[in-house]
Amino acid sequence: MKFNEFFVGQRFETDSIKVTKEKIMEFASEFDPQYMHLDEKKTQEGIFGGIIASGIQTLALTFKLWVECGLYGEDVVAGTAMDNIRFMKPVYPDDELHVVVEVINLEDNRKNTGIVTVNLSTFNHTTQKIFEGDLSVIIKNNVSLNK
Repeated sequence: MKFNEFFVGQRFETDSIKVTKEKIMEFASEFDPQYMHLDEKKTQEGIFGGIIASGIQTLALTFKLWVECGLYGEDVVAGTAMDNIRFMKPVYPDDELHVVVEVINLEDNRKNTGIVTVNLSTFNHTTQKIFEGDLSVIIKNNVSLNK
């Protein structure tokens, strides 16, 4: 979608993705090797009662689901900011996540591009909000970049 096709208040909903214990441990092994993501025995005794996904993995899955909607397509130029990041609840193995996206700001910054800011709210299969954050990206406008 081009910048001028977005409007404040516009909402989208993504497909869902199931988070497996294997994927949690694989991600954590490489990017966040803390016990709450890797040590099943120790986590059984902790406040979460089991392994949980890394917040960074939750953020990455949220972003993946949104991008896979394909709305930015070839019109995206670059990301500019991620703000107001909040992890509200842990993600457990076998949780199924989906994202509700709302356009919250539009900034027409040049003749041929603008900045679209969306709020990403991630929910698990029991409709509990587990993550929220704002993402801003530069998007091409309907005006040709060659003009």
